[in-house]
This record gives sequence, C-alpha cells and structure tokens, in this order.
Amino acid sequence: MVAKRRQTVVGTGPRLRVNPAYLREWADDDEVLFQAARPLLVNGIEDVISRPDLADRSIFLTLAPIGEQQRRSEHELWRNFETARPRILGALLDAAVCGLRRLPDLNLTRVPRMADPALWATACETAHWPAGTFLSAYQANRAAVVEEVIEADPMAVCIRKLVLERGSWAGTATELLRATAALAGEHVPTRNGGWPKHPAGLSGRLRRAQPFLRVQGIEISFSRERRAGTRTITITAGFENRPGASASSVHDRAKSTRPTFADDADRPDKNSFRFQSVVRDGS
Repeated sequence: MVAKRRQTVVGTGPRLRVNPAYLREWADDDEVLFQAARPLLVNGIEDVISRPDLADRSIFLTLAPIGEQQRRSEHELWRNFETARPRILGALLDAAVCGLRRLPDLNLTRVPRMADPALWATACETAHWPAGTFLSAYQANRAAVVEEVIEADPMAVCIRKLVLERGSWAGTATELLRATAALAGEHVPTRNGGWPKHPAGLSGRLRRAQPFLRVQGIEISFSRERRAGTRTITITAGFENRPGASASSVHDRAKSTRPTFADDADRPDKNSFRFQSVVRDGS
C-alpha cells in the first residue's frame, strides 16, 4: 500500500514518514513512522559502487564464471534449492543459537565501521567456523575495497602519489588542484566529472576520499587561518607512505587477500574458508 506511492530503499534503518491520508484505516493519526533494516544486494559485471561512504558499508564478493558444464535451468536450480532448504535453515538456526549465547559476553578489540553486524557475525561464527574467521575475511575484503575505490578515483590516486613523493603537503585548494593536475599531466580526466573543475569541487572530493586514504596512512585535515581567513588543506603520511615507499605495495597486499568462497568439492574441510587472489572476469 505504501510502497505503491513511495519508492523506498531500506538500508541501515532509516525512518519512513507516511502521510496518514495514504493509510485509510488509520486516517485519524497525525503521523505514522516505519523503521526497518535489511541488507541490500547489488550486482554487476563492473564495480557499481565507487563512493567511499557506501563502499565502506559494503561487502564485495567476486563470483567465478559459470562454466558450460555447470549451467542449469531455473527449474533445476530451484529444485536443488528446495532439497537443500532444510539443511540451510538448520545451519542458520544453529548459528543464531550460538550467536545469542555468545553475544552478551563478546568483546572485540577493534570494532569495524559496521559494528553491530560484525559483532553478530562474530558471535555466530563458531557454530560452523573457527573463532576469528569472519573478521579475518571482512578485514581482507575491506582492504581490497579500499584499494579498488581509490584506484577508481583519479584524484585520490594523485593525492597518494603526491604523498609518496613529498611526504607531506599544505596549501589552499587552488594550489592543490594545480599540483595534482601537474602530477596527472595528460592523464587528467576531462569527461564524466572525473576531475574537479574548481577548488570547491576538490574539497568535496577530498572529504569523500578521506576515510579510505586514512586507512592507507594518509591524513587530510582542513583548517582556516584566523587573520586572512584562508582555508588550508594539510596532507600528511604515515611511515609506509613516506617518500621512497613503493606505490604498489599497498595495492599488491590488498589484491592478494581478496576473499572468495571455495566450492564444496575444493574445500579441505567443510567448516573452513579458502582465500585466493581473484582476477575479474566480465563473463
């Protein structure tokens, strides 16, 4: 009833305000609030998530192409699923029981961005996997996502290159736009908003890239001088991003730890994960 009139994406628990005129049975109410949360699944051949704020709340999975010998009809797929459904439900319930038992006493030394889902998954994991399996997979996934999102942002790539060459930098947005354009040279994107055209646009791009650059040891801060009122951008680097460090070292580490799930036939143990490097395939 409400969905017909309002298109709503339910993600991390926003409240939906509904005019009571839409709800005939409760037309005498002043306002109706709905609050819900559920995961969203997005698929595509290319990476469809490029904004760091959304990527930081996502888990990326790379699926292997389906070979010609493994393809099946939709009817066969659902028939096999219905056969496996009781075992799947039983495994989920076992995990839920384990999670409810462990959650009250569970403490994580480092809590990731999505704290509540991480706590719940960690509490449930020992029903089927060794302790620490989820956080290991989640942290490896996040490291790969950080690298991929930065690589997709030409400005973030230039900021990282600037830090690798100089170690630190300070100046106005106009000066930084000029410095990064000099670094990019002929590779400056001119279409589809790939490169900010003015200093205000640069500041917005830096604020969006700031969380993921911080993960790689690059700190960006914004300040204003009291007398002149000039806005200053300061960029500093951690030890591994000082001049002389390899620009590809972080990329190689993230790429090599991209997690995937192995097929049952390849698992040495049904209660374990297998990790392998992944090469994207467009098929």
